Amino acid sequence: MRWIDTHCHLDAAEFGLDRAAVVARARTAGVALLVLPAVAADGFAALVRLAHEHRLAYALGIHPLCVDGAADDDIDRLAEALQHHRDDPRLVAVGEIGLDHFVPGLDRARQERFYAAQLELARSHGLPVLLHVRRSADNLLKHLRRIEVPGGIAHAFNGSDVQAGHFVDRGFKLGFGGAMTFDRARQIRRLAASVPDTAPVLETDSPDIPPQWLYVKASDRSERPAGRNEPAELPRIAQTLACLRGWTIDHTAAVTGANACAALPRLAALLQAPAA
Repeated sequence: MRWIDTHCHLDAAEFGLDRAAVVARARTAGVALLVLPAVAADGFAALVRLAHEHRLAYALGIHPLCVDGAADDDIDRLAEALQHHRDDPRLVAVGEIGLDHFVPGLDRARQERFYAAQLELARSHGLPVLLHVRRSADNLLKHLRRIEVPGGIAHAFNGSDVQAGHFVDRGFKLGFGGAMTFDRARQIRRLAASVPDTAPVLETDSPDIPPQWLYVKASDRSERPAGRNEPAELPRIAQTLACLRGWTIDHTAAVTGANACAALPRLAALLQAPAA
């Protein structure tokens, strides 16, 4: 049984002391492949090196939360990086890109400019996209109708049933991870249980979005993270999806793996590559 973590920020500072051990634990747990999305142009080179060092997949893009701090010519830097790495089989998508309408104070117009420009680059390179979707599904879809790309993944999806249907109709898969493991996440769990079999893929978004078992009850009865999320948690997250859909764990691995490869076609060849 082999799992694919379609969204893992292995380059994050939280993994600075033990990245190799994190990857080793993931592989021991049966996670065959991780997809590492970039967040800023300054990190492109390091991310590419990391993916090659550990035989992983990567995406290049500018995250909407990084847009306000990005230089205007960072889109040109992305274009150059995509061109430079166009024949690299480990480059599987443009991402993480999108829109964030949750965090206050962000320049939404600037986000939209960067998002549209990155969709254009994805289209010109024939690459799918990894989308950041936070209270922004309708605006993301508006641009996708104008700038058609070869699908991709709506990461950490938490929209409505109708919005989910629009993404699926446009060839997108929907990412489900740690948030799905909380009983109170009713909409996410309902979507995870009801979207078409061809829609769900699995992700950790580690070190972010820890699953429920990495939280503890505080003295004020709130829940707070007590451990770092990492890709080795993916098989246990997958058990939640299996329970919600009435699938066996083997079927869950097969279906979500096939969906990931359909969303990011270059993954299939990487899964067939020798481990060393």
